[in-house]
Amino acid sequence: MPASLTTTFTNRILQGAAASLIVLALAGCSTTKDRMTTGSVPKLTKPVEEMDATELRSATDRLGQAYEKNPRDPVTGVSYANLLRMNGRDTQALAVMQQVAISNPADRNVLAAYGKAQAAAGQFQQALDTIGRAQTPDRPDWKLISAQGAILDQMGRASDARQRYRDALDIQPNEPSILSNLGMSYVLTGDLRTAETYLRSAASQPTADSRVRQNLALVVGLQGHFPEAEQIARRELSPQQADANVAYLRGMLSQQNSWQKLAAKDKTPGAAEASNTN
Repeated sequence: MPASLTTTFTNRILQGAAASLIVLALAGCSTTKDRMTTGSVPKLTKPVEEMDATELRSATDRLGQAYEKNPRDPVTGVSYANLLRMNGRDTQALAVMQQVAISNPADRNVLAAYGKAQAAAGQFQQALDTIGRAQTPDRPDWKLISAQGAILDQMGRASDARQRYRDALDIQPNEPSILSNLGMSYVLTGDLRTAETYLRSAASQPTADSRVRQNLALVVGLQGHFPEAEQIARRELSPQQADANVAYLRGMLSQQNSWQKLAAKDKTPGAAEASNTN
């Protein structure tokens, strides 16, 4: 975590932001196969992002049974690993993808999913290498480039990460997931004003999803504007999901008046410049 933000509690907040960044970026790597619409993989009744914990566990169990029947199938393996990661079972997801990658060493979708699993498990350099192998220079995939940026941010390489996001935007201009990841990169170095600019741009795009808006809510809340943050957090979510998100925001922002400390830090002359040197 950058040295420009020194308090223990602030570091805790930014670690949460980093987790949000990596989840958004790697979820953005989803393919049609990832979404479980192909072959014999069990179909889901609703988007994964809209499921509650019980529904996620049920879907994961169904995919697990399909994986046991055919552990070499790339579609089943990728889908199962994605759900395992969403349930917080990163070690198991990585083990699944290791087996699938052995059976499908040249499959681009498998390599991308393997890289996601490695990143979620904290194996950042290995994840960069794996995603690099999934990339094709003649037809680069902006989702993979953005995912590389997220991993670089996790490694503390902010400048390299932001260049990757801008490379991705050259291919896919105004893509909300990329803009959101770029904004969250600035959160990680304490430049909340710049972060908000990118996140508001991301949230204004027609294809922005709830994860982008939750990132915006976090940054707005970190600057002390909690009523607006709560309003953003409640948009287009079920009451239960909105309550859970608001409770999470309150838990992160209410202790020790942390958002006021960050806002004061952000107003300090030269703070933004110092945070961008990492």
